[in-house]
Amino acid sequence: MKLLLTNLLTLTLLIIISTYAKPVLSNNTQSNETGSNTIIDGNMTTNNTYDGGQTNTTTSTTTNSSTASQIPVNTANSPSYSSMSQDVCSMGISGSVSSSIVGVSGGKHVIDEDCIRFKTVKLLMDLKMNVPAITVLCQKKDVFMAFMEANTPCPFQGVIGPEAKALWEKYPKLRPDYKEWLVRTNYIESVDKEIKDKQEAEKQRLEEEKKRLEEEKKRLEEEKKRLEAEKKAKLEAEKKENEKVTIHVDPDPVIIGRD
Repeated sequence: MKLLLTNLLTLTLLIIISTYAKPVLSNNTQSNETGSNTIIDGNMTTNNTYDGGQTNTTTSTTTNSSTASQIPVNTANSPSYSSMSQDVCSMGISGSVSSSIVGVSGGKHVIDEDCIRFKTVKLLMDLKMNVPAITVLCQKKDVFMAFMEANTPCPFQGVIGPEAKALWEKYPKLRPDYKEWLVRTNYIESVDKEIKDKQEAEKQRLEEEKKRLEEEKKRLEEEKKRLEAEKKAKLEAEKKENEKVTIHVDPDPVIIGRD
C-alpha cells in the first residue's frame, strides 16, 4: 500500500510539472543582405544596388516558426497484471499518465485479506473445526458486531455462549469493535439516563400532586367539621331561646270573692 501511494504521488508530481512546463519552440529566421544569408530575428532582407545612378532596393520579411516540440510523446500504456488463476487472493492494479513531455506507467499486485480469511474459514469448516472457523470470522469487526447483535457471542479464549458474552463485556477493549461499542454504549446510557430522569420527574410530580390532594382533602374535612359544629351550636342556641319565651296559661282560673 505504501508503494502504491508513492507511485500515485510521483505520477501527480509529473502531471503538475508537465502542466506548467513551457514547450521549447524552434524559430528559424533568414536574412539576405547584398548577396549574403544570415539567420537572425526571423527576418529575411535583400538589398540590390545597380550602377548608372539608379538604385533598386527590394526588401522581404519572412518568419518561420516550428512547433515540432509541441507534439506529445507516445501514450504511456499500463502494464497488464493478471492473477494467473481464479483460486488466488490477489488482484492486479495498474495505471498510467502521459503529457507532452513525459509518460509514466506502473502496476502491482494487491493481496485481498478478506479472501484469505474466507478461504481459511472454509478450510476449517471442512476439517469440522467450527469454533476456530467462527473465531477467525469474528476477527472482522462487522462480523463480530453481527454475532453480538444476534445474541450469539463470539468465542472468548475457548469460552462460548453467555459466559463469552459476559467476558466480552468485562474486557471490552479486546473487542474488534471497541470504538463503535463505546459510542453505542455511551449513547444507550445517555438515552436511559434521560428516560430515567423523566420518569423520576414524573414520579416526583405525581407525589407532589398526591400530597396536595391529601392536604386539600384534610382541609375539606376540617371545614366540614367546623360547619357541623357551627350548625350544632346554632341549633342549641335556638333551643334555649325558645325555652325562655314560653308562657304557661291556666285554663280554669279561680275567682276569690267576699261572702
